[in-house]
Amino acid sequence: MATAAAPAKRQQDLQVQYSTYKNTLQQIAQKIGDVEQEAEEHKLVLETLQPLPEDRKCFRMINGVLAERTVKDVIPALQTNAEGLKKVLDDLVKQYKTKQDELEKWKKKNNVQVVQS
Repeated sequence: MATAAAPAKRQQDLQVQYSTYKNTLQQIAQKIGDVEQEAEEHKLVLETLQPLPEDRKCFRMINGVLAERTVKDVIPALQTNAEGLKKVLDDLVKQYKTKQDELEKWKKKNNVQVVQS
């Protein structure tokens, strides 16, 4: 009786570990999507502001407060933010690939085969 429970427990542990890996990958993918969307928004705003005169007023949301600025003031801040988002995106992609490789190694080590039903 005890010998039958051990493999079942091991299988359950492997399923929990697999679910944890998949959830982590899904969370990272969600973050990547969010950052990509925000970077695209920055790009669109920069493309819109570039041809405008530098002394033209524009509005920028800072921590939930709408602030009046000039195009000359806003463009450098947007460029800095866009570069920061690109770095974050690169880091998240690396993290995703690392976690995916870790999952593959784990699957080989534990001889896990995924069965889709």
